[in-house]
Amino acid sequence: MNPAEQFKQECTNEIKAQGDNVQLQKLTRSWMDTANSGKYSYHFEWMGRPIIQYPQDILAMQQIIWEVKPDLIIETGIAHGGSLIFSASMLELIASCTGVEGEVLGVDIDIRPHNRKAIEEHPMYKRISMIQGSSIAPEIIARVNEKAKGKKRVLVCLDSNHTHEHVLAELEAYAPLTTVGSYCVVMDTVIEDMPNEMFPDRPWGKGNNPKTSVWEYLKSHSEFEIDLAIQNKIMITVAPDGYLKRVK
Repeated sequence: MNPAEQFKQECTNEIKAQGDNVQLQKLTRSWMDTANSGKYSYHFEWMGRPIIQYPQDILAMQQIIWEVKPDLIIETGIAHGGSLIFSASMLELIASCTGVEGEVLGVDIDIRPHNRKAIEEHPMYKRISMIQGSSIAPEIIARVNEKAKGKKRVLVCLDSNHTHEHVLAELEAYAPLTTVGSYCVVMDTVIEDMPNEMFPDRPWGKGNNPKTSVWEYLKSHSEFEIDLAIQNKIMITVAPDGYLKRVK
């Protein structure tokens, strides 16, 4: 085994050990609950736009995008547009390094005018398109499918309404567009692991959230597997059990 392979193997073993470390998991869970009470994930930007994600998940997505080199990234949920800008910037970097061209499509039921303006004025907008409407409406699903037609490598990220019913409908609509070897990433599965009082004014909570949707979806979709190595590596994540890799 050469030194590079040895280093990778050591990392693989250490990552698994992190995932098996019950005390580390408890400490991470405690830290996240405390940090989330202060809206920790709301305080980060990507190229000037609020991204509302943990830095650890941003780094994980960077590694996935570089590995997959998608020609289309589909994202449900736009908000301030930081995630769209991030994905577009990764695709721009990949294009400059490898010549592989890609684009990102964002879907949101309500793209607020000030956010749309900021996104459209951003230098990365050249790789972005947006659709306004419910991500589970038949006409929106049809438009996204049309956009994905003929694409060789498609990556999907679901981050809109976090109720069980909505996310399960998104999985049924968009996970099949994920190409083999790529990912369908379901954000905010962590809701299942958080105290219910964290969501007093939201329709989601324990038993009704993206993680319960993932568990339900996987019962009948063996073409996807949870990539536990990702969550065991980054530990602090909004998407435990949410990094779904298409294996067949």
